Amino acid sequence: MRYGQLVMGPAGSGKSTYCSAVVQHAAEQGKVIDVVNLDPAAEYFDYEPLADVRELIHVDDAMEDETLRFGPNGGLVFCMEYLLENSDWLREQLGETEDDYVLFDCPGQIELYTHMDTVRRLVQHLRNWNFNLCAVFLVDSQFMIDGAKFLSGTMAALSVMVNLELPHVNVLSKLDLLSKSARKRLDEFLDPDPEHLLSDDTDIWSLKYRKLSEAIGRLIEDYSLVRFCPLNIKNHENLSDLLLTIDNIIQYGEDADVKTRDFDEGDDDDETNDVQQSF
Repeated sequence: MRYGQLVMGPAGSGKSTYCSAVVQHAAEQGKVIDVVNLDPAAEYFDYEPLADVRELIHVDDAMEDETLRFGPNGGLVFCMEYLLENSDWLREQLGETEDDYVLFDCPGQIELYTHMDTVRRLVQHLRNWNFNLCAVFLVDSQFMIDGAKFLSGTMAALSVMVNLELPHVNVLSKLDLLSKSARKRLDEFLDPDPEHLLSDDTDIWSLKYRKLSEAIGRLIEDYSLVRFCPLNIKNHENLSDLLLTIDNIIQYGEDADVKTRDFDEGDDDDETNDVQQSF
């Protein structure tokens, strides 16, 4: 079995930063986690990728081709389709080593996840290659501190969950960049009450569609469809808790041997004395 995280989210939500932090965190614990860059428009990231889709095709190739003449969004879709048509390249780059743990750093075009089947087809390939996957959907917490935007982000996350049909973890990223006042409001969004969140929206647009927003909010609340995990990338304990949740989902390490240590009689005597002295 091999393990992987499909790291998704809108552009600027912190996907590459998250991947870099996870790789560094694993290295500090003596573990190896690889990253595959699947963003053909990526300009910079801190990690050393196991595979980089830009070696196969770059978004500029699709935009500058005189026959195609795609824009940025169309170019990204074309590149992902091209990757799927040449999936043997990706399989060769990934190799076939058992117990691999790979992060797939995906593009920031939200349509690829919400309603197109491109990423779903990629998921099927990875499953055929013996990957046990978890979808990690990042949303920038700086844009989720008012009721209307929160419902919008929640519906986007729900669309991804329904479209991909994968075990799913939604993450509020960039908590370290929030102001103190925004952090105080964070609890309202981690365990949301839609009616309370929408009570502050008094602009004309919000008032006109208030009943629709309340109906969507009740749907989310009644069925507990979407919940977010907060992530402060600078807090190692916070990152460890999130990774533990994901590892449990993909069953990472469950088939590993239990580590044991032999205790000699002296150790047993010392432990017994310590117990007796503690009472």
